[in-house]
Amino acid sequence: MSATASTSPPALDWKLKAFDALTVAELYALLQLRTEVFVMEQNCPFQDMDGTDDRAMHLLGVQDGQLIAYARLFPAGIKFAEASIGRVVNRMSARGNGLGHVLIQQAIAATHSQWGMQPIRIGAQARLKAYYSQHGFVDVGVPYIEDGIDHIEMVWSP
Repeated sequence: MSATASTSPPALDWKLKAFDALTVAELYALLQLRTEVFVMEQNCPFQDMDGTDDRAMHLLGVQDGQLIAYARLFPAGIKFAEASIGRVVNRMSARGNGLGHVLIQQAIAATHSQWGMQPIRIGAQARLKAYYSQHGFVDVGVPYIEDGIDHIEMVWSP
């Protein structure tokens, strides 16, 4: 396998679905992936199911029937005054090849296609500031601790 082939992101089928449109299998897969990464991998017990999934649009990146990448999108007024993106995650086995960048690009585009061109605010893990900055998010100087992890608020503006 060439170096180029091993570092290019996998081709995924992207789906954007409201909560009520998710199949039971899709819901199970997204909750399993979120728990796998945010609770188990990051060793951070927290209440992932926060009572807002039903008001979100769910972006699923699927390959060969397996959920590989996921993000949760909200219109303005639910998580922040602005539209927002959260629970950005990709499967550990699919990391290191640029898929995370594809995921955030897909999430930004889906947010705008769903609710129009507008600012997007995120609560990012502070260690990922440079990653989100590469996609136009700017630290707005609101650091906080959530579930024992340093976070910052960042905004993307059109």
